[in-house]
Amino acid sequence: MNPLINTCIVGFGISGKIFHTPFLLTNPGYRWTSVVERNTNNALLVKKDIITYRSFDEAINDTKIDLIIITTPNETHFPYTRKALEAGKHVVVEKPFTITSQEALQLIEIAKTSGKILSVYQNRRYVSDYLTIKEILGDNLLGEIVEFEAHYNRYRPEAKPNAWREEEKPGSGILYDLGAHLIDQALCLFALPNFISADIRCQRPHAKTDDYFDLRLDYDFTKVILKAGMLVREPGPRYMIHGTKGSFSKYGEDPQEAALRKGLMPAGEEWGKESPDIYGLIHTEKNGEIIKQKVESKPGNYGHYYSNLYNTIVNKAPLMEKPEHGFNTIRLIELAIESNKRRATIPCTDLIKTTY
Repeated sequence: MNPLINTCIVGFGISGKIFHTPFLLTNPGYRWTSVVERNTNNALLVKKDIITYRSFDEAINDTKIDLIIITTPNETHFPYTRKALEAGKHVVVEKPFTITSQEALQLIEIAKTSGKILSVYQNRRYVSDYLTIKEILGDNLLGEIVEFEAHYNRYRPEAKPNAWREEEKPGSGILYDLGAHLIDQALCLFALPNFISADIRCQRPHAKTDDYFDLRLDYDFTKVILKAGMLVREPGPRYMIHGTKGSFSKYGEDPQEAALRKGLMPAGEEWGKESPDIYGLIHTEKNGEIIKQKVESKPGNYGHYYSNLYNTIVNKAPLMEKPEHGFNTIRLIELAIESNKRRATIPCTDLIKTTY
């Protein structure tokens, strides 16, 4: 009989409720036992026998807990992760990993010393469009990539009430929030860039922190463009990729988040499947023949993250979402901020060479 991983979620806002709980409840390898909620009892509405702790220290002192999942605001990621690792727990941290690369380095060393698994929750590696693109590039259907452009846009002209991500504090803003997803995808597809150029702005009159960015990553022959903004009412393609043999463009959004927000559980053969009307378009040459056609999207499933993590904790399989990946993402965010301040293209220094 396979062992169960007793799990505690720290914080039970949108992230804990939508992006983690459904996948713990549907994965037989996990037992969701507890939650940290300081003032509310929202987890009890989902699971009647849940244990609710009012402080983080109570949770990490519970010797029955194997895994801590941290979904609290960004400035808590470093202190909470450090304390959980030192208490002998495996830890999953929501992106962004930390606020600074120095904090990330400290956590990597603490995890090594503790012998516990530390991982960053990069669920956007398991969405339909990215998985489809990964397969297309892996099959070399576009030839050598000249330009890769990815967008993560929203339309929210007004301030969101009580949103800590929009407050003027360390680790807030769209670059740390959505940029962490786009940068991680770029690193998975193309590894470490040579140079970076960034334009980071506050476009909305009320904005207290950045709500737009345009990052350019230089890979010599390949150019990667990553963009996000909060004033995009009519979105264009989410991805546009051009290579020496052809192009691929993709509109639309992976359906998982919308389904989870409606209260659907991630189960069944239809989970994560995109509608055919938003399949991507490929225009390329294959076996001497020009093709221009829709490409059926691969189904997405955030749950693969937790399946992989279980295999690492229980069966000692290689960790897929490594803390070093989290470090590189944060380091590139720091370099982007420096590039923006200097209005210059700068070298990508002090990144960790690691497999993706």
